[in-house]
Amino acid sequence: MKSDDFSSSRVLVTGGAGFIGSALVWALNRRGCEDIVVCDILGTNEKWRNLTPLQFADYIEADALLARLQSGVLGKFDLVLHMGACSSTTEKDATYLIRNNYEFTKDLAAWALANKARFVYASSAATYGDGSAGMEDGDADINPLRPLNMYGYSKHLFDLHARCGGFLNKIVGLKYFNVYGPNEDHKGDMRSLVHKSFAQVKHEGVIRLFKSYRKDYKDGEQKRDFLYVKDAVAMTLHLAANKKATGLFNIGSGEARTWIDLANSVFGALGKKPKIEFIEMPEAIRDKYQYFTQAGISRLRAAGYREKITSLESAVTDYVQNYLVPDKRLEPTSA
Repeated sequence: MKSDDFSSSRVLVTGGAGFIGSALVWALNRRGCEDIVVCDILGTNEKWRNLTPLQFADYIEADALLARLQSGVLGKFDLVLHMGACSSTTEKDATYLIRNNYEFTKDLAAWALANKARFVYASSAATYGDGSAGMEDGDADINPLRPLNMYGYSKHLFDLHARCGGFLNKIVGLKYFNVYGPNEDHKGDMRSLVHKSFAQVKHEGVIRLFKSYRKDYKDGEQKRDFLYVKDAVAMTLHLAANKKATGLFNIGSGEARTWIDLANSVFGALGKKPKIEFIEMPEAIRDKYQYFTQAGISRLRAAGYREKITSLESAVTDYVQNYLVPDKRLEPTSA
């Protein structure tokens, strides 16, 4: 595999109809790969629409995947991109999260390692909690990390399992920060603020942001590391193709920006004057809210990723004007 050419690779993408998963299929198509098996749970939402422009060899529902892999029916894979998980940061069912995000990942990783398939999986920046223990990837001790929600903990558990099991140095775990972009329509409340704000501006001419409940942050000046999905998948495939790259990697822009910056970018993309209102944050998330995230991406750069990361303003303009306004999804024939 080469980061710009996957034409000879056979790839399994779990969560392949979802946000980052479908973007990965799109990016693989643009790199010459169509021998892809997509796995997901399509359910009753509209994420199936993400698949319609994409090229892949087969589709399988997630509940049938492990049995079919273990029976040999699906054959060999060069690469497993495991993006399938419950991504809701407000999910309360801890048992569901353990089974879906932790146990399934353990079983799939074990199969991949036993069958000599490159295994790349989605961890999360939510594993860092409030950031007091740092947000650096690499060889740092991850035991002190304290996720703020059960979603983050379910991801952290597998990171710990892989490290304690002695095989984290044979796989790649990706700590995605605040990724946004095309193909996230189905995510409901988990959609990015860009997507939510577009609808607010379109119908009401205003963007609403949460007030701050910390004296060291003014309203709207809470900061996050926002990353365009096109950059996220380019980083992912670069690491997938570089077999010397192993362990945990931050996937972010490396630059924290404010929610006000993000809102102003949406207004700018629509050619409208900014109008921002601040609203109360739901009490249920106030003590679990991250006020600052910023990815240290030195390991990613050391692994040879040289591409320029799209600025917030440019990325939001592309997303709004080329996808949200015309209601389009990622298509392999367009950049």
